[in-house]
Amino acid sequence: MDEIHFIRKAIELALQAEEEGNLPVGAVITLHGKLVAEGRSRIYDPKIDLTRHAEMEVLKTLPQEFWNSPEKLCLFTTLEPCLMCLGAILLSGVGRVVFGSVDSYGGAECVRPNLPQFFQERFDAIEWVGPILPKECDPLHQRLRLIEISKESDQDT
Repeated sequence: MDEIHFIRKAIELALQAEEEGNLPVGAVITLHGKLVAEGRSRIYDPKIDLTRHAEMEVLKTLPQEFWNSPEKLCLFTTLEPCLMCLGAILLSGVGRVVFGSVDSYGGAECVRPNLPQFFQERFDAIEWVGPILPKECDPLHQRLRLIEISKESDQDT
């Protein structure tokens, strides 16, 4: 299986998350070209839990036996990971991250120059690939931003 196949699976999960009232972000983890875990944004439904980003969900659902060699795992996500997800990815030891859309608003790359040494070394040990399929993933990110802006304005009123 190739990268496009797995990013498209993450897109399917993102669309499912959006249908459920969540942010349109999906993620999968592979090992040796086989899907071993999947996750999607669940931060608004079934209840508000801001830690339930797609990347956090996929890391939580990864079966225990795959944690023996995390450097062999590849995480595919529709959106460049945010700071919270980046921290989890760095601590997990996942060896490769492939993302579909750049998140210039709050993605991992914007904090890279300011990481403490421990996290910088972990960041540098990961193979980062992306964006891939931006024509399909960028619209998901744009809708995500509109949802976030709408939620912020709802809180202000």
